[in-house]
Amino acid sequence: MLAKNAPISSFERYLSIWVALGIAAGLLLGNWLPGLFQFLAGLEYGSVNFVVAVLIWFMVYPMMVSVDFSSLKRIHERPKGLVITLTVNWLIKPFTMAGLGVLFFHYFFVDLIDPANASQYIAGLILLGRRPVLQWCLSGRN
Repeated sequence: MLAKNAPISSFERYLSIWVALGIAAGLLLGNWLPGLFQFLAGLEYGSVNFVVAVLIWFMVYPMMVSVDFSSLKRIHERPKGLVITLTVNWLIKPFTMAGLGVLFFHYFFVDLIDPANASQYIAGLILLGRRPVLQWCLSGRN
């Protein structure tokens, strides 16, 4: 675990630049090698692209390994954090994100996005608004 006052790495310091370079590289490669990207886009099952699923797994994995599962045995000692987290994650966040999704995709951006895709965007917003339910409690900050 990193010290609280440790300086940030160059990767973290220039993360916006790395993201912009990644986007530019994706656009250039997509124009230079369209067949490769069509092949990668075809690797899907049930409307889930395998390449995207693997990349999301690599993005989520570091958060999952930082969870302290050994603290589960002590969860009954201070249940307030668990109750707050469950309430926020299951009762507040999904409905708030669904409301924002309906507001934006059915009213503000209705002319920009076709209705078939709008419901998928709303589902994505609901999932995006969700944080792993027990991450806060299991990280020892409750």
